[in-house]
Order: sequence, then structure tokens, then C-alpha cells
Amino acid sequence: MTAYTTAYRALTGNRALRPDDAAALLASVRKEFAEELATAVERDLSGKYRRTATDTDGSFRRKRRAYGASMAVVNRFRLFAASPLRLSPPHQRTRSTS
Repeated sequence: MTAYTTAYRALTGNRALRPDDAAALLASVRKEFAEELATAVERDLSGKYRRTATDTDGSFRRKRRAYGASMAVVNRFRLFAASPLRLSPPHQRTRSTS
């Protein structure tokens, strides 16, 4: 049974959920939603960054680099969703040059 079905039955049932059961249920819904979203984005990215007949080697390298960066974001999203704690995004190591 999916987390969505379990959540629906728990919300429409006659007995109330204990707080720890509700938290576990919400965590499983969050994980399932994030995994479905990441899988859909990954499928879309894989089609977008495929090599075409008109691509030069340089343009394909740029596509491959962009695909790698995009997949890093998708995998970070999966990691955040699967974490039991609320994580904050990693620090952006940018410096001001002024």
C-alpha cells in the first residue's frame, strides 16, 4: 500500500492517529513524493541532454556537464527527502570579489 493510501485511510478513519504514527506517516508521504518527483525530473533530463546528430564534441561535453550538475541537484533532493531531520542546503562557497 502506498503512503498516500495509508494517509488517506488514516485521515478518513474514525480513530485518531497518535503523534508518532502521524509523524511517521507524513515522513513516508514526503519520501514517496520526493522519489516520484526526482524520478520524473531525471527522466526529463535524460531526454533533454542526449546527444543529437548536430552536436559537436564541445557542445556534447557542455550538455554532459549540465546533465551532471542537474543530476547532482536531483540526488541532493532525494537525500533531503529521505533524511529524518530537516536539513539545510549546503553553504554556497561563493566569495565577494569587491
